[in-house]
Parts: sequence; C-alpha cells; structure tokens
Amino acid sequence: MRDPRYDILFEPLAIGPVTAPNRFYQVPHCNGGGYRDPSAAAAMRGIKAEGGWGVIFTEQCEVHHTSEITPFIELRLWEDKDVPMLARMAGKMKEHGALAGIQLAYSGVNGPNFYSREVPLAVSAQPIRTFTNDPLQARALDKSEIKDLRRWFVNAAERSRRAGFDLICLYGAHGFGIFQHFLSRATNHRGDEYGGSLENRSRFVNEVVAEIRDAVGDTMGITLRVSLDETIGDLGFSNVEVREFIDMNRNMPDLWDLAHGTWDDCSGPSRFKEEAAQEELVRGIHELTDKPIVGVGRFTSPDVMVRMINSGTLDFIGCARPSIADPFIPRKIDEGRVEDIRECIGCNICITGDMTMAISRCTQNPTFMEEWRKGWHPEIMNEKGPSSNVLVVGAGPAGLEATRALAERDYDVALAEASIVLGGRVAKERKLPGLSAWGRVADYRAYQISQKSNVEVYLDSNLDADDILEFDFEHVCIATGSRWRRDGVARQHVVPFPTDDAMPIYTPDDLMDGELPKGRVVIYDDDHYYMGGVLAELLQGQGCQVTIVTPSAVLSDWTRNTLEQHEVHRRLTEMGVEIVLNRGVVQITGSHVISDCTFTGLTRDLACDAVVMVSSRIERNEVYTSLKAREADWNDAGIKSVNVIGDAEAPGPIAWATYAGHRYARELDGKDIGDALPFRREITQLAEH
Repeated sequence: MRDPRYDILFEPLAIGPVTAPNRFYQVPHCNGGGYRDPSAAAAMRGIKAEGGWGVIFTEQCEVHHTSEITPFIELRLWEDKDVPMLARMAGKMKEHGALAGIQLAYSGVNGPNFYSREVPLAVSAQPIRTFTNDPLQARALDKSEIKDLRRWFVNAAERSRRAGFDLICLYGAHGFGIFQHFLSRATNHRGDEYGGSLENRSRFVNEVVAEIRDAVGDTMGITLRVSLDETIGDLGFSNVEVREFIDMNRNMPDLWDLAHGTWDDCSGPSRFKEEAAQEELVRGIHELTDKPIVGVGRFTSPDVMVRMINSGTLDFIGCARPSIADPFIPRKIDEGRVEDIRECIGCNICITGDMTMAISRCTQNPTFMEEWRKGWHPEIMNEKGPSSNVLVVGAGPAGLEATRALAERDYDVALAEASIVLGGRVAKERKLPGLSAWGRVADYRAYQISQKSNVEVYLDSNLDADDILEFDFEHVCIATGSRWRRDGVARQHVVPFPTDDAMPIYTPDDLMDGELPKGRVVIYDDDHYYMGGVLAELLQGQGCQVTIVTPSAVLSDWTRNTLEQHEVHRRLTEMGVEIVLNRGVVQITGSHVISDCTFTGLTRDLACDAVVMVSSRIERNEVYTSLKAREADWNDAGIKSVNVIGDAEAPGPIAWATYAGHRYARELDGKDIGDALPFRREITQLAEH
C-alpha cells in the first residue's frame, strides 16, 4: 500500500558494522524520566520500535559521576549497577528489528555536580554554563585526567555493549557535550596539544573514537553528534569550521549526527522555526565525508523527507519531537496512511518535562510517557465497556480528543459544539502570529472523527441542562473550555483591582474575535506563557504602539521551558515593542495605567489608549454546574455519569486538555480504583546497610 515515492525511506543502510532496516532515525531526546523512571522510558522507546523506527536512541546518558547535571534527570551509566536498567531499554528498542543506540555524555562545563559534590572538570577553567547561572566554576582537566576521561568513555562503551546496544552516540552538540567543548574556542582555551589549532582541538574526539573501537571491535557502530554552528561568530565552532573538521576527519565516526547550535537553535518551536530549518547548514557536507549523515528539522512531511535524501543532504531522517507526537510515522507511511500521521505542532511542551524535571507530555500524543505507567498505547484503545453512548459538549482540544478516543473504543458519540467550527481555543489561536501549526491539534482529530460512522457532530448547538436531560445519553462529558478574565485577577492580584470604565479594556478573547484596539496599547501580562508576547506581536504588526508590562523579571517567563523566551524578547524588541519588566499594574484610569515596582511598590503612570489584560482564565462550566445541581433527575433521564474535563475543569496548556480528553475516554466504564495510585512508578531499592 506504500506510495512508491517513499520507497527510498525504507531502504536498509549500514552504520559501520551494523545495518539499519530503514532511514527513520529517532535521534536522542529527553523525556523527563531518565534514571528515575527507567521502565517508563523503556516502554516509550519500545513503542517507537513498534512504530517502525529503524534507529532508536536513548537520551543523554552520563558516563561518570564527576560530571552530572542535577537537578535535570537524564540517564546514568556510572557503574555496573546501571546496566540492567539500560539493558531493559535496549531490549525494548530491538523487539521489532530496530538498532538500539545510547548517547554517551560527559557534561564538563555544563555539569555543576550538585548531587555527586565532585569538583566539576572541564576542558578549560570557566564558570559553569547552565540554564540557571550556578555560582560555581569548573577547573581545567590536566593531561592525566584527560586520559582518565578517555577510559571512562571506554568503560561506558563496554557497559553499553553488555546492555545490548548496537550504536553509540558521542554527544558534542547543543553546547552540552565535552566533545564540543574541546572543539570550540569558546570553551577550549588550552595551550597544549589539545588546544589552539583545529587539529589539536580534534585530538580528544579522535582518541576516544579509536579507543572505543579497540574496546568494542566490530560489534557496535560509533556516531558523533556535533553542532552545525554555535552561532557566536569566529569565537565559536562555526559552520565553516564544522565543515573543515568533517573534511579533516571524514571517516572518523561511522555516522555524522548534525544538529544546529544551541538546543534553542536546534529545537526551536514552530513559532520561530519552519520544517527543515537546518537544511542550509547541512547542504554540501556530504561532499566532505564518505560516511552517512543524519540531521533533524522537525520533519513531519514524507515528501520533505524524500527531498532531503534525494538531494544528497541527508541519509537518515532524524526526528525527536515528531517521533514523540506520532511514534508510528514510519508504519503509517509504509502502509499508505499518510493522512493518519499525528503531526508535531512544534509547541515544545515535550521539552518542558525535562526543563521542569517532570515526566514529559505531548500536546498531540497524550499517551507519551504513559505507555508503561498507565498501559496506554498511542494506536490501540482499551475495549469498550458495558455502556453504549456518550454526549460530548464542546469541540475544543479536550472534547475532540475525548470524541476521537471514545469512537475508537466503539462507543456511539454525539459531539455538540456551540460555534460553527471545530477546535475551540485552537481554532482561534491558530490565527495568531506564528501559531498556525497549532491548528494540527484540531485538524488531526476532526479528520479522524470524520472517518467514524459512530460519531455525529452537531455544530451551532449551544446546549443547556434542560436540553441534555432530554437526550437520553448514558454519559455526558462537558468540555466547554474557558474564557480570559477581564478583571486582572491572576498572580499579582487575587481580587480585582480598580479600573475606570472610560478606558477600553480587552482580553485575548476579544482580540482573537477580531476586536482590535488602536493607538497606544498597554498589555498587562501576568500569565507569563506565550499569549502576552503573541498579542504584542499582533498589535505592533497592526500599527499599534505597544508596551508590555509584566511583574516577572523575564518576558514570557515560562517560555524558557519551551526554548523560545530569547526569541520572543528579541522579536518584540526588533519590532519596537516597549518591554517593561519587574512591574505590575495596580490601577487603570481613564487615561493611563498605574504601574508598580514589584520590589519597592513605587508607582509610575503609563499613558495609553487601551489595555489588554493577559492574566488568567475562568472555567466555562455553567452547564456542568447546572447538571450537577439536578443530579436527582439523572436517573429518569438515563444518565449514569456527568464529568467535566479540560479547561472547563481547570484551564491549562493545550497539552493538558488533550490529555484530559484521552484520559476520560480511557477510563469510561472503568473500575473505581478508590484511593489507589492511578499509575505505576519505580520504587528505589534500599541499600543493604
């Protein structure tokens, strides 16, 4: 059933002594589980194997206790006790014929060692470089310690072989790996044979690769992940020097794994990075090496994948985020089901799991990291229970996912939507600057629902409790969303603050409905995620003179977790938006906003013609509360349950809504577990003494 245009994607290809069954290559990616949740991480990788990925890698795996990145939770391979955990993961990866890869890392100047309490070791003595400006420094490795470091990599490689891995990735990209630290003049200030010229700076990686080859022989392939461009000019490892390095060492690794600059550069959200955004940086590198190349670019289109291979740019299609959104991309392409691909929207909510030291989520794939914890499969729902039908009220992300998943379980579902379009908040937000890809949340689910004969969709249907009680549905799921508050209540203010009716006050809902202010506009952002910055971009682009005021020390503070805060601030500054940090709003008069310093309370006036409140949201749960008040009537109406989900229960990011919809569908007609834990978790084994 496969379209022959895509045949090239399924050709086997050698990586040194091992052969990948196809060109789909899941590059190393974090998941928030690491050493804390190894079974959850193993099951997640195993699902990708079932989905047809030819190469599957772990996330970053620390090779030695002298370099660790606590509080972030990655894998560890410090001693033999770590092998069984990793062996479970390798076994899951290989169940369906994929090659299992492990990414070995020594963090050097990026490793503060808060857990091990070892003095950090780096290529050169420098302050520790992390996300949090930790107030400590690393000292420079001496030559005997460089020899030790080479041995630690060899030890890790041998343990990786015993664990059953086929491939090793040496991590030297995104500014995080010791190999990049040796290669870059920004982190290598040495005056010995490991510093200075590019040949000297390449010495360490050549030595490690050679010694690992001696240790593992022809049992494993060795890949090297390097940054395509550090984007800091001549001081750093530039794209020009990367090409020189590859030309100089053209056959050193068995595969070149190329990733752009910092993690922010490489995994930028769709708001700032298009699909295949790194193509220009990779083009032409194949002329410099005889070895295969893998690169990334949030690839979701098989046509783009084929173009990357046919043009000679890449040999393998590297994916992290797309493999999270849909672990079955290869299978769906192979089976001629391209329209069923659950495309990544590039929101980077998956990355927030790692950044917040929590289990990762995915907006598109609610089963991500729940494969072991809850037994959820991304393509297979649990069997239908004894009930027959469900009414879902509200066709936003939660309602659409609940409807899709319920239909997969063979329930008869009626979906009632008050507006004339599907998508809820997504239908509006997708029209904002940079957020068009977010529409895939609605598009995927609307298409899947349209293919189901057991779903009826009713648009322009604004139901109330009386309507619902007359319909004779066994279960009612309320997913009516939320609305933005107009009174400023959020974090700075827990009750409304004084406002003058003479000042036009708008909410994000008003702007998304086409009601745009004019002239001088103050945006009060006490939400701290993407909305304030997106609306500032919208209004400045419409000719307004925008000032965005936030009580935080950082604009769009939470977007640091989605790797876009820097780009948000840069773009708004370049557009001419005035950014006011560390200040809140205490009063709105008819002519100006009174802003207060979050530290001193001192106020100043900001003259304006309109104010946009980006504070918090309030649940649209009126139908739910009305039904709950009439619970005595449920039995006569044949109603067994009424539930509220998604933003109608508690507003949050879109990923929380799709998860809520999926969970509702999974658990309908399920056994009441009472106070039992609703997911599995690993329990740390106590030491003998």
